Amino acid sequence: MTPEPAFLLHKRPYRETSAIVELLTLTQGRVRAVAQGVQRGGSKARGVLQPYSPLHVTWSGNGELKRLRLLESQGSTALLAGEGLLCGFYANELMARVLPLEYPVGEVFSHYALTLEALPSPAKRAGALRRLEITLLESLDMAPRFVDEHEAPLDAFTHYLYHAERHCFRAVAPGQGGIDGRSLKWLARGDWEEPGLAGVAKHVTRAALAPLLGERPLRSRELMRRLAERRRTS
Repeated sequence: MTPEPAFLLHKRPYRETSAIVELLTLTQGRVRAVAQGVQRGGSKARGVLQPYSPLHVTWSGNGELKRLRLLESQGSTALLAGEGLLCGFYANELMARVLPLEYPVGEVFSHYALTLEALPSPAKRAGALRRLEITLLESLDMAPRFVDEHEAPLDAFTHYLYHAERHCFRAVAPGQGGIDGRSLKWLARGDWEEPGLAGVAKHVTRAALAPLLGERPLRSRELMRRLAERRRTS
């Protein structure tokens, strides 16, 4: 096969010297494969197969678990540290948990690469993650629809809660919380990276992703919560 652009999402030991890897690839989506000998001391592949580093790979096999054949580095690893590293961990964990195996998501791959470029900059992190999340939801036909439960346009002066089963918004009475319709109408225009809408955008994408993630919490979110707590108490 022609070498495929890819990123490593997750790696775990397999037998004595190998690893099972989850890859995000350009044309085949998430691919699971055995990387033979990659855990062996002195293996060149061990240094190449790193998170946040652009790769070229090939694999063989017809089942869900492939065999990795070619593995080459195609550029420098994104320099992530602290909160930026946790955001990268979140992006990888999200892709590995939500994407079906071998489900083509070329646009998700492109936004993932753009997200890695943005994560070193604190000002760009939230917007890049929201754009990645909404692109992922769109690829799975799970993106929010900015209408109410009766398929009517949202009202700027009404507050709404997200209706996960129908991917739309349900109006709530005054005083019952929810998100103001004015902010939702701005999001409907595609302003997922607008700093002034950061809290609303995060709330909406988290609610939309919840049915896909299920009850098992994301480790990256827990780590980010602990980091935020340490900052508040330091």
